[in-house]
Amino acid sequence: MSDRVQKIVAELPELGDVTGVWRTADRCLAEGDNVFLADLGLALAAAGRSDGGRSWQYSSVFDHVLRSLAVTPGPGNVAQALRLISSADGAGAAARERSRYAASLLASGQPAEDLSVVFTGKAPEELRACLVHELVLRGVDVERVPGIAGWATSPHWRHHPLGTLPLTLSELEGASDLPSYSARGSSHAMPYGPSRDRRVKVAAAAHAPSTEDMTTPAAAGLIGAAVADWVEKSNGRVEARVFGLAAPLEAASVPGALPALGLECLRGAGRKTAVTVAACPPDQAWRVLFAAASTGGAYHHGARGAYGRLAAWRSLAGLSGAAGTDPVEEVEARVRECAWYDFEAGTPWFERVAWDVGLVAVCSERRRLAVLAATDTD
Repeated sequence: MSDRVQKIVAELPELGDVTGVWRTADRCLAEGDNVFLADLGLALAAAGRSDGGRSWQYSSVFDHVLRSLAVTPGPGNVAQALRLISSADGAGAAARERSRYAASLLASGQPAEDLSVVFTGKAPEELRACLVHELVLRGVDVERVPGIAGWATSPHWRHHPLGTLPLTLSELEGASDLPSYSARGSSHAMPYGPSRDRRVKVAAAAHAPSTEDMTTPAAAGLIGAAVADWVEKSNGRVEARVFGLAAPLEAASVPGALPALGLECLRGAGRKTAVTVAACPPDQAWRVLFAAASTGGAYHHGARGAYGRLAAWRSLAGLSGAAGTDPVEEVEARVRECAWYDFEAGTPWFERVAWDVGLVAVCSERRRLAVLAATDTD
């Protein structure tokens, strides 16, 4: 450890504001000294482990260093970022989350051809698997990028959960909202939440067929895959249900059928608390589910792009009536056969802050209806 790095690390716990250290790192990177940034990051990681995570300054500056190297194109920046990612201790949940995060940063900031070092040098397999699909989501033909193609098309990683996803985007995925990263932060679109003018209240039908609740724990888990983190890592609530219909449900009857299902999310809906419903194309359903999974709820950053893609397809499978083990191509075919709707209501169940989801899928025979409702708050 150089004297300069040692001095910064020693003084960090006494600082109430680390932006000056950020500026030092920015200046070194601008001057081409990416080795200094990586050396500083490695020292910060070691200090944080010794400190037991008590000093927030270590993790704050480490994150800034990693972000800076990962999102800034330039000779050697990817290799130096890999030093930080590959040297980290552990192979548990924290290490997997670090790989997901780093893959999203690298894919958003670096040319694909500069990322081949991730697949030819020392790097965690989890980082490689995530990076493949982060690139696919950004429209990169990974099967044609030297250095990446050999790993991406190899059968050795097909046992990995992400290995079940195709290496090309379907038409449904063309509207994916991906975060924009910089060294100072990130931003992303939120294609859900309290509506302003995108839904129109539809008059309830006079008659709707009787229903039978067919929800099982497995079905609820599959449908709710895209918003699982909203409950597990934030303040969210999720309702995932499946109903069998005694007779085919006509499109005009969907608004009237929803309040009659006994959904918790619609408890209290009535004349003064309207339920608003609108037909939505299946690619909009994908967009909502992918954003919910990849960017998370109020207190969590989500599963990032690669695992967000996997979770979105799992939720689509559950809503459309496909099996969770079905190939994406088969799930997409089922999705396109369904009629899709989004809905909202001013009931107490929905937080109506920024994170509200209401999706309905009616199968092609119109005898099965599946619902996913989710809400979260800060």
